[in-house]
Amino acid sequence: MKILAVDDETDMQTLFQQRFRSEIRSGNMEFYFATSGSEALEVLKQHNHEFVLILSDINMPGMSGLELLSQIKKEYTEPPPKVFMLTAYGDEYNYNQAMSLGADDFITKPLDFNALKEKLKSTL
Repeated sequence: MKILAVDDETDMQTLFQQRFRSEIRSGNMEFYFATSGSEALEVLKQHNHEFVLILSDINMPGMSGLELLSQIKKEYTEPPPKVFMLTAYGDEYNYNQAMSLGADDFITKPLDFNALKEKLKSTL
């Protein structure tokens, strides 16, 4: 399963690689990383319709995660990837915006990686 993680905090890549080490080694999950919405769109173009899941931060400089979500839902419909929004701000406005734009889940930071693994198993 190919997963794209989008977050302007570069330490998130290390965290995902550490926390999903066994899933990566076994080949069950393959992670790709982008540090901005525009970089994520480039990665998506290079891997046309290969991603099953996109994990995106909401608050990023330049293109926000909500803008990225909107683009993904418009351009990648066959088959549509699941998009989980990640944010340090679990406020009602961001939640409502994400859901109205088609987010499949809304997860607050700091991430509980065990809970995230369970969500991935049950969702995908």
